Amino acid sequence: MSPGVGSAGAARQEEKNMKIGFIGTGIMGKPMAQNLQKAGHTLYFSEHYNKAPADLLGENGIALATPSAVAQEAEVIITMVPNTPQVEDVLFGANGVAESLTAGKIVIDMSSISPIATKEIAKRVNETGADYLDAPVSGGEVGAINAALTIMVGGEQSVFDKVKPLFDAMGKNITLVGGNGDGQTTKVANQIIVALNIEAVAEALVFASKAGADPAKVREALMGGFASSKILEVHGERMVKGTFDPGFRIALHQKDLNLALTGARELGVSLPNTAGAQELFNTCNALGGAGWDHSGMVKALEHLANHNIRGE
Repeated sequence: MSPGVGSAGAARQEEKNMKIGFIGTGIMGKPMAQNLQKAGHTLYFSEHYNKAPADLLGENGIALATPSAVAQEAEVIITMVPNTPQVEDVLFGANGVAESLTAGKIVIDMSSISPIATKEIAKRVNETGADYLDAPVSGGEVGAINAALTIMVGGEQSVFDKVKPLFDAMGKNITLVGGNGDGQTTKVANQIIVALNIEAVAEALVFASKAGADPAKVREALMGGFASSKILEVHGERMVKGTFDPGFRIALHQKDLNLALTGARELGVSLPNTAGAQELFNTCNALGGAGWDHSGMVKALEHLANHNIRGE
């Protein structure tokens, strides 16, 4: 083997085996972490809140006590936590990631949080000498498991290029949208579209069922026409079968729509249908459904119609 080939191989191996801090191993985070491990990376997990899942630990999965300890060991630190306050706490709280940030390290927040707060978070991370990307995801638990997530990134092109192989290990549709905050803005827009599509499918199936048609057959027919969509395919089936285990919890989708509605007020933008979808999620909450998959929105419409499409 020539020196040139050997050097290239060593470079590829070095690029492959990165030290990654991964904080947040819930429904989405755990399979994302597993896919990074499958790609050959060593992951460090913080146990400041919960114990790291046992099946993530081993030769390439190491548990440490705090986010600061994780950042000390890692080249790249990924956060995948529920909301803005949790990101801020993990990064800037006591024993937080920021305490161990230095030039050359990269923080990637893959949570779905406020675009406005993200810009301030990026500024604070940059002041440590480290780089920052916001990279929220879409695709749900299935996308996370299958490494098929859509990843919407905000930040510098050079930083994005350095960690693109990590994104490739977790997703398929990966786009650098713009600067810091633009990834989160894109995710909020995504959640508006998803919520309104779920509402449209739910309304259609409730209407069809109340009129006496079989909602399963209606869905099957619509899948062959212009109304066909991923939401009709996946969530329409959930509605018909009544399988509302998350998935993506209603409480989390409510959080994302709150980001949309808060941002809209600040921008002077009207989002009337987004507000309506949020009210339907609120109805689900009142019915005890905060933990349902967001396709469970149909149950709010069933409640309002006094009609269950599954004959329950």
